[in-house]
Amino acid sequence: MIEVKDLSAGYGAGDVIHGVSFRAKGGESLCILGPNGCGKSTLLKSIARIIEYRGEVTLEGRNLSSFSRKDMAKKIALLAQNAQIYFPYTIWEAVSLGRYAYAEGFLKNLSAEDEAVIEDTLRKLDIWDIKDRMIDELSGGQLQRVFLAKTLAQNPEVILLDEPTNHLDLKNQIELLRYLKLWAAENNKTLIGVFHDLNLVHHFGDTALLMNDGKLAAWGGIEEALNGETMRAVYGMDIRGFMLESLKKWERGR
Repeated sequence: MIEVKDLSAGYGAGDVIHGVSFRAKGGESLCILGPNGCGKSTLLKSIARIIEYRGEVTLEGRNLSSFSRKDMAKKIALLAQNAQIYFPYTIWEAVSLGRYAYAEGFLKNLSAEDEAVIEDTLRKLDIWDIKDRMIDELSGGQLQRVFLAKTLAQNPEVILLDEPTNHLDLKNQIELLRYLKLWAAENNKTLIGVFHDLNLVHHFGDTALLMNDGKLAAWGGIEEALNGETMRAVYGMDIRGFMLESLKKWERGR
């Protein structure tokens, strides 16, 4: 289980998130939602120890501040919204970076286990056949799969996803999220992801955390946390009514 207690963090002058608390267990997919600028990405960066924070984050009862950076990489991985690799690696080389925490030296001596993990991940994300292509030749959707493969190759206990379906069409969004949910359930891993598409949240999430102005607005099961009244207060519109009206239009067009 990962547990966040009274977490506050920001950049420079002031805090962006204020006193956020929640927990998520193994096998669970937790979706973070809220309007633009409410602190969703800042929350993920805090948990990943990319930015400083006040409060406490524990994993399996151990404070994250006690982990070395290398041990931290074995426990928590972040797929950022604007992930980048600054050198013209092949897909295989880019994904192999995810095994850094397990390798001796800077990936000079990948073990047979490392190579097996990389191959398995590339195959499951359907990029094995293009593993020797350079990443600067890829489409946005292919590149997103490479970044996700690199994250999964770390084999962490917790994966933090900041809008993981960026650049993917609807079919690939659904396939990717189904794979992630199954991966988490089968391996007792925890997924914590930032999303904007509420339809995907209902299909993908077990629990939801709703943020507003840097504070926790709701947290719990999907139906409980994303009820009409709370969503209206956070987004300033009748989200549920809009979704139902859209569904009626789809029904008429069948």
